[in-house]
Amino acid sequence: MSKDFLSANEAAAYGVLLSRPKVVSAYPITPQTTLVEKLADFLAQGKGHFKYMMVESEHSAMAAALGVSMMGARVFTATSSQGLLYMCEMLHYVSGARHPIVMVDANRSTATPWNIYGDQRDVYAMRDAGWIMLFAESGQEALDTVIQAYRIAEDPTVMTPVMVNLDGFTLTHTYDLVDIPDQELVDKYLPPLNTTNKMDPNDPKTLCMTVGPDFHSEGRYLQQKAFENAAEVIVKADKEYAALTGRSYGGMIEEYRCEDAELVLVATGSVAGTTRIVVDGLRAQGKKVGLVKVRCYRPFPKAYFAGLENRFKGVGVIDRSISFGFDGTLFSEVKSAMYGSGAKVQDYVVGLGGRDIPKELIAQMFEKIEKRVEGVQEDEVQFLGMRW
Repeated sequence: MSKDFLSANEAAAYGVLLSRPKVVSAYPITPQTTLVEKLADFLAQGKGHFKYMMVESEHSAMAAALGVSMMGARVFTATSSQGLLYMCEMLHYVSGARHPIVMVDANRSTATPWNIYGDQRDVYAMRDAGWIMLFAESGQEALDTVIQAYRIAEDPTVMTPVMVNLDGFTLTHTYDLVDIPDQELVDKYLPPLNTTNKMDPNDPKTLCMTVGPDFHSEGRYLQQKAFENAAEVIVKADKEYAALTGRSYGGMIEEYRCEDAELVLVATGSVAGTTRIVVDGLRAQGKKVGLVKVRCYRPFPKAYFAGLENRFKGVGVIDRSISFGFDGTLFSEVKSAMYGSGAKVQDYVVGLGGRDIPKELIAQMFEKIEKRVEGVQEDEVQFLGMRW
């Protein structure tokens, strides 16, 4: 194992390299571009043995990845924002045909207003596309999650594509010290792809076929069962990775200082790291607060939130997306899963278009949820840090 000072994009590229894909289909888009550039650098340096396909669009990048996977080979691609939206049609083809493609999405705002900075509206716009969706908090988690993503996607009981999400710029262009596992260790954890869902002249089959009303529902039922299986496989994959590397991310959910917590914030991605610092500071003041990090959005950890019952008095959700006309996107899932719980819940929409989420703002969230527990009536969904 070695160490290097890497951005999360570069760390994710190492995760791809160590996973031994046969093909990388690449199309640049800010802030994802440095990831596929790093993969190109690996080839220029004589590292890796994958084919590098430079395609003409994001839609083509996913179409090419689908073609590779249909031949039974491991493949990787990456995108961001408008590129992900452009891919939308192909995302459904891939998931419906049950091809275990892994993709990194460098989370970025969507137009209009046009903006290149990070929030999570792009990934949440694709939440029903049939992809497993994982979020990384750091560059280290980015590298490790890419490797785990292949293990999850290619599990015979899952066979479903995985999207690994990195907060644009906050992670993709921020550098930190990252442990890079040895190739032998990753090979032990991640065996070569072995699938029967491929074109094979000795076992011919139809892929991406048309299915009428008689069997369409059954296909969707099988996809749903795959996600139910994935919930267990994600936890198992994380535990087995921890046994080899010493690093675990809790599978689907990670709790931080929640043992005796009365108030918690729910977060995804990089803001979870800032929230940890705030939690430590408030704990030093005697406040019983904690963090619940949602690492896996699809399948959603419904059982965890449903099982909270009266464990916490107040639950606040940090949302970097809004479902217009309803709630913050993550909040709607948490609130639904916690239906019947005695906890007071509140949603905080922040960080849209890359706006900073400072520690003071997170501390304010804890203050607000504490007041809600005490009976102060405020809007359930609140935009914080607004200029007007």
